[in-house]
Amino acid sequence: MAELAKNSKVIIDNVDEKITSPWKEAWQSFCKNRLALVGLGIVIFFIFIAIITPLIAPYGFKEQELSKRLLAPSSEHWFGTDDFGRDIFSRVLYGARISLWVGFFSVLGSAVAGTFLGIVAGYYGRWVDAIISRIFDIMLAFPSILLAIAVVAILGPSLQNALIAIAVINIPNFGRLVRSKVLSVKQEEYIMAARAVGMKDQRILFHHILPNSVTPIIVQGTLAIATAIIEAAALGFLGMGAQAPTPEWGKMLADSKSYLVQAPWTLFFPGLAIMLTVLGFNLMGDGLRDVLDPKMKE
Repeated sequence: MAELAKNSKVIIDNVDEKITSPWKEAWQSFCKNRLALVGLGIVIFFIFIAIITPLIAPYGFKEQELSKRLLAPSSEHWFGTDDFGRDIFSRVLYGARISLWVGFFSVLGSAVAGTFLGIVAGYYGRWVDAIISRIFDIMLAFPSILLAIAVVAILGPSLQNALIAIAVINIPNFGRLVRSKVLSVKQEEYIMAARAVGMKDQRILFHHILPNSVTPIIVQGTLAIATAIIEAAALGFLGMGAQAPTPEWGKMLADSKSYLVQAPWTLFFPGLAIMLTVLGFNLMGDGLRDVLDPKMKE
């Protein structure tokens, strides 16, 4: 009995190792990519900063002192002040919260909607696929920023509406990606076997096809966050996103464009924050794609 228990434990351990090994191997491969680790470090840094902003920001993002407007960076104001005498360092910190919030939740919304539409189109095919695919094609026919502007123009300029617009314009990217994955997965033998035994479509979709389509969604989602942050900044710069006095990075750039020569620091630091955040997500996304995309391993 003791020998049988020992053998059973060995078998269970081997099974567990086989189950966890793909993700463990993916993490090990990811750690070998130095640029991907740099991107991960940048992303973690900005997330950490966004969480602890109220604890480390020396001033409130609304605090004004007109007697100190357009001051150069100093020990009192590390990033200088803007045209209302507000501390740029504090506003950049609070802006990290806003940009990451817009990036994460807009991509989450577009990923959920796009994944659902992509699964339905790829699995059922025929007229369902034709209708959904044509909707995607129409949306992709417009430049993304113009489509976002159109959505915000209909809903009204605000940060929340900018988030909705960004989520809407990214739906086709996820939808087409998931659709192509479903078209290949549904031809697998285990899917045909599930149909043969009478398994319902809902169970097949959400218990078999969706789990096998998660990998490209993760990669696309990481890269899409970087794009969403840029789009939110663009809408803010055009005055169609966050409204004053919200310290959104794109809005800060728009408010400071008149002081490019007189006070270049008012544009430099928000622009640097956008660049570093987008760079971090792009590097991390490229690393995930190299690790999780089978075609990159060939």
